[in-house]
Amino acid sequence: MRELSGLEQNMLWGVIVVAFVSLLYAYWLWRDTLRRDKGAPQMQKVWSAIKTGANAYLQRQLRTILPILVLLAVVLFFSVYVVKPSREALAMFQTEQAARLWIGIGRMVAFIIGASFSTLVGQLGMRVAIEGNIRVAAMAAKENYNGALTVAYRAGTFTGMLTDGLGLLGGTTIFMIFGKAAPDALLGFGFGGTLVALFMRIGGGIYTKAADVGADLVGKVEQGLPEDDPRNAAVVADLVGDNVGDCAGMAADIFESYEVTIVSTLILGLVLLHETGNTFWIVYPLIVRAIGVISSILGTFTVPVWEGFPIKFLRARDAEEAMFRSYEVSSVNTVFWAFIFSWFYAHEWQLALLNAIGVGLAVVFNPLTSLFTSAKRKPVREIAESTQTGAATTILSGLAVGMEASVWSLVAIVVALGASLVVFHGEPLIYMLYGVAMVGIGMLSHTGNNVAMDSYGPISDNANGIGEMASVSDKAWHLLAELDAVGNTTKAITKQVAIASAVIAATALFFSFVADALTLAYPGTPIAELLDRGIPVSTLDGTIGFLLGGALPFLFSAFALRAVARGANLVVQEVRKQFRVPGVLEGTVTPDYGKVVGITTAAAQKELISLVALSVGVPLLVGIIFKVQALGTFLAGVILSGQLLAVFMAIAGGALDNAKKYVEDGHYGGKGSPAHKAGVEGDTVGDPLKDTAGPALNPMIKVVNLVSLLAAPLIIEGEGKPGMWVALVILIALVLWAIWQSKREARAEAA
Repeated sequence: MRELSGLEQNMLWGVIVVAFVSLLYAYWLWRDTLRRDKGAPQMQKVWSAIKTGANAYLQRQLRTILPILVLLAVVLFFSVYVVKPSREALAMFQTEQAARLWIGIGRMVAFIIGASFSTLVGQLGMRVAIEGNIRVAAMAAKENYNGALTVAYRAGTFTGMLTDGLGLLGGTTIFMIFGKAAPDALLGFGFGGTLVALFMRIGGGIYTKAADVGADLVGKVEQGLPEDDPRNAAVVADLVGDNVGDCAGMAADIFESYEVTIVSTLILGLVLLHETGNTFWIVYPLIVRAIGVISSILGTFTVPVWEGFPIKFLRARDAEEAMFRSYEVSSVNTVFWAFIFSWFYAHEWQLALLNAIGVGLAVVFNPLTSLFTSAKRKPVREIAESTQTGAATTILSGLAVGMEASVWSLVAIVVALGASLVVFHGEPLIYMLYGVAMVGIGMLSHTGNNVAMDSYGPISDNANGIGEMASVSDKAWHLLAELDAVGNTTKAITKQVAIASAVIAATALFFSFVADALTLAYPGTPIAELLDRGIPVSTLDGTIGFLLGGALPFLFSAFALRAVARGANLVVQEVRKQFRVPGVLEGTVTPDYGKVVGITTAAAQKELISLVALSVGVPLLVGIIFKVQALGTFLAGVILSGQLLAVFMAIAGGALDNAKKYVEDGHYGGKGSPAHKAGVEGDTVGDPLKDTAGPALNPMIKVVNLVSLLAAPLIIEGEGKPGMWVALVILIALVLWAIWQSKREARAEAA
């Protein structure tokens, strides 16, 4: 890019180097995991079944989504080729025809790269997590607590550093190639990553909770069996589900949040570059992200150190505290160097302050989520107490906790967003919008830590299951149970961070949409004037858009929860059938684990296309029917209700899960008591909320925003043309098919 100085160009090459350092650290973590002992043959037998099932699921999912990705890659090429090129694209390629061709190819290739990177993060991250779980169980069998924690956390950190490296590499490389014309290509990159994340989140979430709910209802409630009893035919499918849902799904989810914040920041930064002529608007966020990668490496490497730290008041009491300490190390390092860099490079401190607020927002979610989901805190203990009066009061208590938590989470996000108003008070609105993007850059600067904490959860959960099925010693089992309980809290925390980051990223994308759509609708008008004009909700079409946007997350969640219920019904029927086989309940005959794995795999695949069709089709319909300004208010409605609903479901599910575990630890009668059965039933309600519908809303919110950004030029230029009527008919048919698909399958299976 010609506007960049030699120093700035060298800085960008430095960012590329940091991306490769992250990938090299990920490689070292992978090798460090593989060199560990895999334990006894009985453990390896269980592990082999988990590994086979998880790999088979991801291969089938890839075959399902690959044709769709190929089709969309072609569509994305024409989404550029058929509209008038941006002035930046014309300046770069001189002629309109060349700009259409090369920017179209750039968007298509960037889409393929984004989808490929998201797939790699999900698939490779899950595979290393599976390699880690058997080794954690082996360490626990030797009663080595710190060793088990180290293996679990480092196996999870692999996924985090892969996310950092690929996200930073992709966004920076595309910017270096296309310069001012990069937004067109970057939208393809972000959309590719987000779409794959949506597929993985939906499919993995349906798979894991259909197996988990089915296993609990028959095994625990009906037969009174322990959590991972080998007599339960759904146990292996449940353990497989932890990997395809919480490892592959969450990894792809946070990866696309990481890249989408880069995309939205560069889009807004290029607007400011055009307005002011200053290049630091686009160089600064990439450098801060690189600082965050180095900080994540430092922080994640220190986790095993805290348990035996020589200074007593800094010594960690458990695995959860050790992870929090590592996050704090990363946070302090990033904030310090961001201020140094901002002062000496940009000659100001405002951007670094907003980065620090973003980092602080992520840190705040640690104690905030722990308050509502940890068994050590009052809300979860109150839910556990309510198990004494039955499942209904248990579930009501859990839902109430989720509702309250969603409000305080929203308040935390609003405070962070409001900081941009204060920092850029008196400046044009575009500066405040860019400030929001800076909060997002800071919040996800420690993606390595966030993903490590999340992947640690299913790794420790699987290790606990392997240990129980392999009949490890009581001391080893208690060690694994402690690691697993910490994993439930860290998963809840990272779900909160993922939801909040989705809101921040979607808000930045929303502002990008407003700037882009208004520029196209009112060509020649200064951007500052357009942003001050905004997109009004007070018009009738604006109100309609806002209401429809608020409704979409509820319809999407209803489809997802119905899919889990259908899959769980099939699992329940199969497990009951196998319990009737002589010898299975007695433990003398091994159940057919593969049959349940096959059922849950098929159930998850059936739902993928219809839910994605809903996410893509509805915003396009709103834009075509009610025009682009109504589409803007539609996005605002999606962000608002999506955030509240996602946090409500994630926290309610996490709290119900840990309340059940609190009872299992011996309180209120312990395992097998009426309180325990009520807790299990509450957990079966909460599980699909926290692991399927809630998390799937994160990529859905961003898919809707990216689709709207991509479609805005087509909607504006195509207004009144015959092609738009054809598109309208196709989209109506697509959305109706998605709704009918969900209803049809529900009737068929009920019959």
